[in-house]
Amino acid sequence: MDQLVATTKMQMQKVLEVLKSDLSTVRTGRAAPSLVEGIVISAYGGSARMKILELATIVASDPHTLVLTPFDASILGEIQKGILEANVGLNPSNDGQVVRISIPPLSEERRGQLIHLMKQKLENGKIMIRQSRHDAMIAVKKLTDASEDETKRLEKEVQNITDEFMQEIDAIGKHKEQELLQI
Repeated sequence: MDQLVATTKMQMQKVLEVLKSDLSTVRTGRAAPSLVEGIVISAYGGSARMKILELATIVASDPHTLVLTPFDASILGEIQKGILEANVGLNPSNDGQVVRISIPPLSEERRGQLIHLMKQKLENGKIMIRQSRHDAMIAVKKLTDASEDETKRLEKEVQNITDEFMQEIDAIGKHKEQELLQI
């Protein structure tokens, strides 16, 4: 029975990790490797489709510049082309050694759009948490060998875990919104 609670908590933790990963792709006006590391490009003449993270080191040299140093200098142009084709609003430049990406400051309108996008992602995370809670509650009701008191205790424990994760999602959202509003 406590295994049910542990499994539910694990599912909710996975949802939180996915949400954090998803939110890291929302640009805050600061240079962060997560902005480009997941972009998939065609490397080596299109024979391989790989993430930039697998092809280059990505460093934020200052708050407004990303520097990508490819492991193989021959794919420098392909990395630059892949970033442009990904249509993420970044304009890479290639100096023959590295790819530099200047992160432009966010306009007020763009900040509003990103906050809206962030809130959608947070709500999707909350929906997944509620779905995990729903599944757990159904499993609790199906327990035949549990007393009524035990069932109530398990339901309350599942609800408490759900509340904790909801609060954590709200805290993550507040932090990300502050990042987006920072100039």
